[in-house]
Amino acid sequence: MPLARLSDQHMSAQESRRRERSQPDGLSKDTIFSMLSNQRRRYVLYHLGRTRETVSLRDLAERIAAWENDVPISELNYKQRKRVYTSLHQTHLPKLDEADIVDYDRDRGTITLADRAAELDGYLEVVGEHDLPWCDFYLGLSAVALIALLATWLNLFPFSLLPNLVLAGVIVVLFAVAAGANSYLARRNRIGGSNAPLAGPDED
Repeated sequence: MPLARLSDQHMSAQESRRRERSQPDGLSKDTIFSMLSNQRRRYVLYHLGRTRETVSLRDLAERIAAWENDVPISELNYKQRKRVYTSLHQTHLPKLDEADIVDYDRDRGTITLADRAAELDGYLEVVGEHDLPWCDFYLGLSAVALIALLATWLNLFPFSLLPNLVLAGVIVVLFAVAAGANSYLARRNRIGGSNAPLAGPDED
């Protein structure tokens, strides 16, 4: 049989399988949290969302192994590569494919982000290893505001020179700016976003 016909039949079978498993009501929350509960699956979605193109299983496994071992890809050993490759092939990619979050072609060893990955946008925000979590930032900002208010109440210099209304305004502006930055980065960092890539593991 000609290779072109085999290829067409293969693509048709893949498309048919995706239609059959389609869930018109969308992903359930249990499915979403189950998919995102594993770090390797989150790494898969991060990498696919960043590249926005089809990737090979080998390249994906190497990238994730490098992140997990905190080494450049060139310094990975066979065992590190094989461990991630096997777990992706046997467990994680089939799960994501079954949920229609990625399209995993086992025969060709390729992975593509599927349409349903967009349903994870509101649930997934990856924070880099060296990034400060926003909850800690707001906690620190609240502590600074509390110290400023206490210093003003104790009439300490230079806070004693500021009218109470001005100090309150400064605090409100600081929180508003921080909230605006948080909201912007959250939208930008969503899987499949069209702007800058997700804040994720440091590059080599």
